[in-house]
Amino acid sequence: MSSRPTRTFRSIFAALAVSTALLASACSSSTSDAPTTTAASDGSFPVTVASGSTDITIETRPQSIVSLSPSATETLWAVGAGDQVKAVDNQSDYPAGVPVTDLSGFAPNVEAILGYAPDLVIASDDMNDLVSGLKKAKVPTLLLPAATSIDDVYSQIELVAAATGHKDAGTDVVGDMRTKIDAAVAGVPTRPQPLTYFHELDSSLYTVTSTSFIGKIYGLFGMKSIADAANQGDYPQLSAEFVVQANPDLIFLADSQCCGVTAEAVAARPGWNGMKAVTGNQIHVLDEDLSSRWGPRVADQVQAVAAIVAQVPTA
Repeated sequence: MSSRPTRTFRSIFAALAVSTALLASACSSSTSDAPTTTAASDGSFPVTVASGSTDITIETRPQSIVSLSPSATETLWAVGAGDQVKAVDNQSDYPAGVPVTDLSGFAPNVEAILGYAPDLVIASDDMNDLVSGLKKAKVPTLLLPAATSIDDVYSQIELVAAATGHKDAGTDVVGDMRTKIDAAVAGVPTRPQPLTYFHELDSSLYTVTSTSFIGKIYGLFGMKSIADAANQGDYPQLSAEFVVQANPDLIFLADSQCCGVTAEAVAARPGWNGMKAVTGNQIHVLDEDLSSRWGPRVADQVQAVAAIVAQVPTA
């Protein structure tokens, strides 16, 4: 097993999210459509499930799964398929003890993947001809693109559950998430004016808009991203001047763990000390994994945001 490398790829995450969003809009009919799946409730096989823009059939219950996506890895364990996983990519780190390897989801190597003798590979994107290379070896690939909504997250959890023989468990996981999210949202009073925010992906000021996946989580609480006015897609890069002029109520930092950015460092940036988020002590460090992955812990992210929003004074 390899040690997990230090992550300094927030800009890469933003770029991947943009490319995935474009691919999704070109290749799928609607994020609200239910995914194709034919699986018996008792977990019997074969099963047919949606994979990206097509369907795949899994003939027998997989026993040697390779996951190339941290979100998929978390989902596999959540639905009870952890003991069927042989290897995970070098960015997967949750839950503790997952079989981390040198495999890369950003630059997958088919030969290296086949070295683990997989009977199912799960990935977020078809990079480096991953799907065709595995198909030649008669290994099915389940593609789970970056989610664009919480409903996408629910659908993907149910797909992974069906593909691994844990359909009922997938239904239970989704039901538990819905309950937690509904309770978190209901527990925060509606504000007379929506709060505005700047969500910092990295110190070069890549951020998210209200229509991005992350932005939709903030939107559950009526919040609006200052980046909406930039009209540069869901993951734009803003200038420092733009952020200062927009004067957000809150700043969320998704680059503290990877890059050492602190609330104190943000407050010390030229011109930033007079912003409402700074003077009101509303700079919040986020768990980067929760804020960048689309899996079962999305409910935890919603709860974390709810706790932050609840403590912001009403004007």
